[in-house]
Amino acid sequence: MIRPDLTLPIPADITAAHFIGIGGSGMSGLAGMFLDRGIRVSGSDRADSAALRALATRGATVHVGHDAANLPDDVDTVIHTGAIWPQNPEFLLAKERGLHVIHRSQALHWLIGGRRLVSVAGAHGKTTSTGMLVTALRALDADPTFVSGGVISDLGISSGTGADDLFVIEADESDGTFLLYDTSIALVTNVDPDHLDHWESRDAFYDGFVRFGNEAREAVVISSDDPGAQRVAAALTHPNVITFGTDAAADVRVGDIVTSGPVRFTLTHAGVTVDGALAVPGAHNAINAGGAVAVLLTLGFALEPALRAVEGFGGTVRRFELHGVERGVSVFDDYAHHPTEVAAALAAARSVVGAGRIIAIQQPHTYSRTQEMYREFAEVLETHADHTVMLDVYGAREDPVPGVTGELVSDAFADPSHVHYVADWQQAADYAASVARDGDYIITLGCGNVHLIIPQVLQALSGAQD
Repeated sequence: MIRPDLTLPIPADITAAHFIGIGGSGMSGLAGMFLDRGIRVSGSDRADSAALRALATRGATVHVGHDAANLPDDVDTVIHTGAIWPQNPEFLLAKERGLHVIHRSQALHWLIGGRRLVSVAGAHGKTTSTGMLVTALRALDADPTFVSGGVISDLGISSGTGADDLFVIEADESDGTFLLYDTSIALVTNVDPDHLDHWESRDAFYDGFVRFGNEAREAVVISSDDPGAQRVAAALTHPNVITFGTDAAADVRVGDIVTSGPVRFTLTHAGVTVDGALAVPGAHNAINAGGAVAVLLTLGFALEPALRAVEGFGGTVRRFELHGVERGVSVFDDYAHHPTEVAAALAAARSVVGAGRIIAIQQPHTYSRTQEMYREFAEVLETHADHTVMLDVYGAREDPVPGVTGELVSDAFADPSHVHYVADWQQAADYAASVARDGDYIITLGCGNVHLIIPQVLQALSGAQD
């Protein structure tokens, strides 16, 4: 893993950019925006993907696999993620040539320029809230530029170049880069300590969000419900703080939440109450909608049209996304990789599954998070799922830690009959299919590559039907 060095100079002009890790949802979106600017783009990733092929059709030169030979002679700027290793051959050659080598957050900073920036931050709900804002702004006849951490389902893209001065981004707190941007309106969905491998302490994590809020030029929109957000809000010195949530004192109050089927709720602001309903399930999404509407109010839109525009949001890829139904069993995927997110995803599934059961296929993400939170994962899964199939850890940027596997989580279940640890994916798919029955939901959980098991699950279900 390479920690971003935000002190490195960002070039004033970029004519040819090379992206190391170009296939990721965030990086591919950035690369597409560079193409929109008429900049020559090249890049590489460790595996082929639809994102690589889409960029190639737009004129980018892309490579599968990392190799020094991939770096063109005419490149002036190399853009990388924090997930690559310092020994990456393209990274090393770029340094040797004396090129501008910058983190993806710095490339985004360059793209933003001096535009009016809405930055969405928080441990959970960033991608959904960003998608709600972009969808709503377009419905309200605005044309923002945007960069989201996931594909917005109705648009089929994670980023886009608009004609307006407004720029909406999902700002990443995991490595502190959300402090790089010149934010006008800061939206804080929640402040649940995570990524302590970077922040090193919970106090430092909270302090980062306080700084993020205080540095916003116009306003801070922050949850009234989340304990971490409450702590941050109490420390803010910003003159314009707008709260949202179910708390009676919230500036934008979310009330009357009904979670059976598509979530329904009311929003109240300045004495006016409006009914709302979303296409996506879960009480947490009603709260996310409250935050999005609060931002829209800050941008000058009225309550009812703002809420109607948010209602048009159809979800994002890898957020409770249905992939198929076999013998009456629905197979979903969700990006949830923190206990709070897993609880929210499973609660949303519970609200729409009816009499069916929920079978979770969990892939823990990173050894450090699993080691710190394995008990919390076990408690959440045992509470909210009827049965859990536990896979091994997706290490991402981290080296393995002895003794830290999926079995660490499964062993923490109070009732071992509720969980089945299996490292082999085909065996995991077969087991999930053997447990499932008509009306059940199988849901894969994790931000690694767990979604790739879904074809095996569907095939196993089909085979079980035969």
